[in-house]
Formats: sequence, structure tokens, C-alpha cells
Amino acid sequence: MMDFLMSEDGLENVYAWAVPLHATVILAEMIYSHVSEAKLYSGKDLVTNVYLALMNFGLDLIMKAFAMGVMFFFYHHRIFSWDLSIWYLLVCFIITDFAYYVLHYVDHRSRAFWAVHITHHSSEFFNLTTGFRSPVLQPLYRYLYFSPLAFLGFNPWHIMVAYAIGQVYGTWVHTQTVKSMGFLEHILVTPSHHRVHHACNVKYLDKNMGMCLIIWDKIFGTFQKEDPNVPVKYGIYPKMPDNRPDTVLLYEWRKIWKDLKQPGLKFTDRINYIFNSPGWRHDGTGKTVRQYQKEYFAKQAKKKQKPQNENNQKIA
Repeated sequence: MMDFLMSEDGLENVYAWAVPLHATVILAEMIYSHVSEAKLYSGKDLVTNVYLALMNFGLDLIMKAFAMGVMFFFYHHRIFSWDLSIWYLLVCFIITDFAYYVLHYVDHRSRAFWAVHITHHSSEFFNLTTGFRSPVLQPLYRYLYFSPLAFLGFNPWHIMVAYAIGQVYGTWVHTQTVKSMGFLEHILVTPSHHRVHHACNVKYLDKNMGMCLIIWDKIFGTFQKEDPNVPVKYGIYPKMPDNRPDTVLLYEWRKIWKDLKQPGLKFTDRINYIFNSPGWRHDGTGKTVRQYQKEYFAKQAKKKQKPQNENNQKIA
């Protein structure tokens, strides 16, 4: 097992094992969707998922030599050295999962990165192939989040193996067919947690950012349990006008460009339109996710107080 994962072929070994498994599980979900008439799949949506995955894979191949070169630069200047063991691999996996959490958090909280990541959230369907609906441009910067791990002494090949294992697991949680995973709900990112993440309901926005471990969300306050009283609505708001490749890829970039062309903007305003939270506007007319959620939870608190006050009045 150690040789299988920790050799330079470890990355290829993981994907060679994962591809037929993915195909089998996806086919099973498609059959279930058809037999149960759950309507989990759409032909057009499936095509979009496939071409986004292929574009992401192509850019990943182009960037691979450069990205690994940067990571190995940090590895050659590492401040620690580790003995190869199962514990080393476990720590590598955990710290890589945390690095992904940070990457994912920034993708949601900074508009330029959200413009890349939004493609993954744009579908109104949620099935196993949604996991392949990739943020196409992410390979341009993803390695920067893993480079500090190499500086800490983790071999870049092992980091990418850990990331690949996480991606494999992260694909499986894109499903509506698994309702609960029992006690694992407290440890792992589960389909229930990830359904919340893909929701456009105000209560659920920017929640459950982890790929494998849910502990990061619980530590940093981004965890939200799936609420049976708030059914998940998938996609983004406002939704994209169509499913054309250029629309899916450039939707948020076009909106950014439109904002940047406004007359009379200060330089700091232009920077904020690119890197501040989605929804920020220089004139104060926009609302970020945090502002929407603050208003939402305030309204929910008032609704809970109203019946309680009415009961108190009746008793009095």
C-alpha cells in the first residue's frame, strides 16, 4: 500500500483505481434515478459537467510541470524532514485537507476566485457527475495553497496523492441518494453536508467548505447542518441565463468587467470589485452573503420570539 501511494506513480495509481469505480457508481445512480423517477439527471447538464471536467483536466496537464516545479522549490528549502510511514501519510492527508479548506474558503469569499469557482455551483441538479463540474481555471493557482505544505517537508507527490484521494471522496458526496451516514456525520463531509454547500438558500450559503473532514468547518464557524424545514434549492442566484459554455465559464467575469467600467470609480473601488466579497458595491447598494445571513437569522429570531410573546400575554 505504501509503495502504491507514495511512489511517483502514486497519483496515476489513485486515478486508475478511481475511474472504473466512479463509472460504476455513477451508472448505478443513473439507473436508480430512472427507475425511481427521481429526475436527478439532465442530458444538457451532464454534457456541461463533462466538458468542464475535460477543460479543467487539460489545463491541469498544461500547468502540471510548472505547479510541481514551484512546489518542489519549496520542498528543497523545507524546514522539516519526515520519515516515510503510515503516520506521515496520515498527517499529509489531514494537512492537505486543511489546505483545500482554505482554498475553498477563499474561492467563496473573494469575487475573482468566486468567478472561477462559480461554475461548480451553477447547476440546478445535484448528482455524482456534479463533482466533475470543475472550476476550470483553478489549476492556475491551486498549487500556491499546497506549496506551504512542501515547505513544511511534505513531498509534493505525496501532497498531490492526498489531494487526489480527497477529490475521489469529494465526488461521492455529490448525491441525493444517501440521506445520512450516522456517526460519520460528526467527522466527515457527508452528502448531507455537501447538499447544504451546493444550496442557494440564504441559510446555507458559504457553508461546509471541507472536502473530506467536516472538523474545519466546525472549528472556523462555517458549519451548517441540513435542516429538514429548509429544503435545499440547488444552483446560484440569480441563475445563469443559459447553459452555453461561454456563459458558464465567463458569467461572473462579465459581471466584474461591467462593474469595473463604471465611471468615477476610485482605484480602491476597482480592487474591491475584483477581490472583495461577492455582492460588495462601492455605493453600499449591494449585500454580501454575511449581510444577507445576518438579516435572515434576525428575521428567524423575531419569528421565534413572536409566538413566545403571544403565549406570555395569554398567560398574563
